[in-house]
Amino acid sequence: MPSSEAPRRPAAPHTPLPPLGFLLLAGLTLFWGANWPAMKIALAELPVWWFRAGCLWFGGLGLILIARLTGQSLRVPSFERRPLLLCAVFNVVGWHLCSGYGVSLMPAGRAAIIAFTMPVWASLLASLVLDEAITKGKLLGLALGMSGLAVLIGPDLVALGTAPLGALFMLMAALSWATGTVLLKRFHWSVPTTVLVGWQLVAGAIPVSLGAVLLQAPPELASLSREALLAVAYIFLFPMVFCQWAFFQTVRLFPAAIAAIGTLAIPVVGVYSSAVILGERVGWLEFIALLLICSALASVLLPGARRSAPSA
Repeated sequence: MPSSEAPRRPAAPHTPLPPLGFLLLAGLTLFWGANWPAMKIALAELPVWWFRAGCLWFGGLGLILIARLTGQSLRVPSFERRPLLLCAVFNVVGWHLCSGYGVSLMPAGRAAIIAFTMPVWASLLASLVLDEAITKGKLLGLALGMSGLAVLIGPDLVALGTAPLGALFMLMAALSWATGTVLLKRFHWSVPTTVLVGWQLVAGAIPVSLGAVLLQAPPELASLSREALLAVAYIFLFPMVFCQWAFFQTVRLFPAAIAAIGTLAIPVVGVYSSAVILGERVGWLEFIALLLICSALASVLLPGARRSAPSA
C-alpha cells in the first residue's frame, strides 16, 4: 500500500562561500584596522577636505589605472551611471568627509569602534530596501550597538567635552557607508568591481575637491613631518586602493548581510593599533564598548553567514 505522505525533497546543498572572499576580508581587517591611527597622524597636519580630496583622486585613478592595465573596459553603461553617482554620494562623499572630521575630533580607536557599527545599520536598511527579514538577531544587534555607543559617548556628554561632536560625525559616517553598501547591493552592475569602485571614488573626488578649494587654504606640503608623509603614503596605497577594491568585491561575492563580516575584527585592530602607535589609552569603557559592538555585529552577521549562499 503506498504511503499517504508526500516524499520529502532532499535538502538543497549549501553553496560554499568563495575562499577569495575570506582572503580579502583578512586583508581588510589588517589594513583598515591600522588605517585609523594613520588617519589621526595625517589629519593632525592636513585639512580634512584637502586630505580627503587627495585620498579620493589617488584611490580612484589608481584603481582605474589597474583596470586599464589588466585589460578591463572603463566604460560604464548609461543606465548604470545614475546609480553609480548615487552610491558615490553615500559610499564616498558622506563616508570620507564625516569620518575625516570624526577622527580629527576624537581618539582614533574610539572612532574605529563607532565606524564599524556600519553592518548593524546596513542589516536594518537591507530589511527596508532589499526586503530582507527583520530578525531577532538584528533587533538584538541594534540594542547592543546602541548600548556600545552610549558607553563611549555618555561620559563625554556629561562633561560637555568635544568627543560627542566627533562621535556624531562618526555615526553619520557609519550610516552613510551603510546606505551606500545597501544601494550597491540593490542595483545590478555589469562593470567589473575595480572599474565600479574607481569611478565612484573619482565621482566623489570632484565635489570634495571643490569644497577644499572653497572652504580651506591649501596645505603646505613641504612642511609635513616624516610621520605624516608615511601615514599619507600608507593610506593612499592600502586603504584607498586595496581596501576600497576588496570591500566592494566582498559585497559582490557575499550576501548583503555578511558582506561586512570581516568588520568583526577591524575595530579591535583599530583600537589596539591606535594604542600602540599613538599611545591612546584603552580603558574599561573602550573594552566594554568594543565587546558590546562586536557582540552586536556577531548577532547580525554570524547567523546569516551560516545560512546564506553567496549571490552572483
